[in-house]
Parts: sequence; structure tokens; C-alpha cells
Amino acid sequence: MKTIEYFKLQAKNLHKDFKTQKPYFDSSLGDNLFEYSPKFFDVDALVTDFDIDENHFTLMNAQHIIARLGGFEKWTVLLKANPEALELSKLLFDNMHKISIEEWDMYISGEEDDKGFLFDDEFKLDIFKAVYADVDGHQSYGYDYRLAKGEKTSFKNQKIKHMEKKSTVKITTLPLAGKDHKEFIEVANIKFEDTLQSIEHEHPELVRELWNPEQYIEEVIKADMLPIDRDYALSLVEAFLIHKVIELASEVDEENLNLN
Repeated sequence: MKTIEYFKLQAKNLHKDFKTQKPYFDSSLGDNLFEYSPKFFDVDALVTDFDIDENHFTLMNAQHIIARLGGFEKWTVLLKANPEALELSKLLFDNMHKISIEEWDMYISGEEDDKGFLFDDEFKLDIFKAVYADVDGHQSYGYDYRLAKGEKTSFKNQKIKHMEKKSTVKITTLPLAGKDHKEFIEVANIKFEDTLQSIEHEHPELVRELWNPEQYIEEVIKADMLPIDRDYALSLVEAFLIHKVIELASEVDEENLNLN
């Protein structure tokens, strides 16, 4: 199946899920709501996270959501994308359990900053295949909106969950201070040690000497990301530490090679 046809099918499936809509009155909330019996997507989560108008949801709206889940701004941009960008988008969609669009954008931005140039779509595709698509063990801190075969969602549980998500504390200023600074440093240090042990580097003590948690946090949480959900920011600190540890380990290896 061609990539465009694949995304059209996903949009049709999402639209079918919305057509299972049934209205009901929630006495606990005192409001008229909708419930769904979806087969393909967690409709309740999408409604909340994408601010969807449940009263006027069309196939075009479904196409827009699918484009967003694939990393495109809108459906028309997806239709005009080159083959490499489309293939990457499909891989992002199929691997949203491994990495979210936001996590991927941050990862690529960091890599481009390190290398000093912008990557083209073909290069990004190669990176994604090598780092994520063909590698098991990744776990996104984002939300996988797809339903596993036979999985059903509970409207009440999902709606409450996502309402709580939107009411969480936000980080609005940098640098971090007080309790936020302390907790972010602690989380970064704990995750650093766990990751360092997992890669079994020959000289872990030398890698530790290069480790600067304050600098790392500044690299991950940047001003142009504000305001950002505090818990989500913490998850990014954890998610991208593997790349920082590998970077520091490579520096140690390079220094040892030069000495020899």
C-alpha cells in the first residue's frame, strides 16, 4: 500500500470511530457528553488533547488529525511531501509507542545543533530507522492514540485522565529554581547512573567526570518550549539522557585514542 493510501485509510478508520458517537448525560459532571465504541483509535484522548469539536467532526477533520499524528502541520502538507518525508511520517505514526512527535523533533534539533547543519528528509529517515524503527526497547513518554486489537477504552476513565493532564503544573520561566531545580537534578543524576551502567563503558569514572547535570537540563529544556508541562519536561530529561551518555562516552573514547 502506498504511503498516501495508508494515511487515507487511517483517516477513514478514525472517522468511522467517531461515527460510533452516542450522547449521554453525565450526572457527576452535570453535562451532556458523548461516548464512543472505537476499534482503531482512543477517541476520548484525541478529543481532549486536540480540542476536537465533537458536534462537527468530518472526514477532513480526521485527515487533519492523522496528519498531525504523522508529524505534519496539516493534511495538505502531507499530500505535497516528498517520498522520504512520507516514509518517515509513516514510521513515526507506526512507532508512536516508541517516540512521540515532540520527542523526535527535540532529538533531531539536538543532533542538528551538535553537527552544525540541518538534516534533509533522507538523512532524518536513515537516522530514525537506525535509532528507533529497527531498535527495540524504546518507550515514549507521550501517548499512543492507537488501540491495540480488541482493546476498549473507558470514556469516564480516559476523560478524567486527560482533564488531569491539562491541569498539571507548568514551567513558565528558566533557569529552574528551588524545588524544581533540585528534583530535575536528582532525576537526571539517577537516570545518568542507570544509563551509564547499562552501556557498560570501560571507563565509567571518566564519563562521570564529564557529566554536568545543570548543563544537560539546559540543553533539553529551552526557553522556546515554555510554557511546558512540568511532568512532561521531566520525562524529556529522562528520555534523552541515553544520547547524552553515549555522547560523553564517545568523548572519553576519543580522548583515550588520542593519548594512545
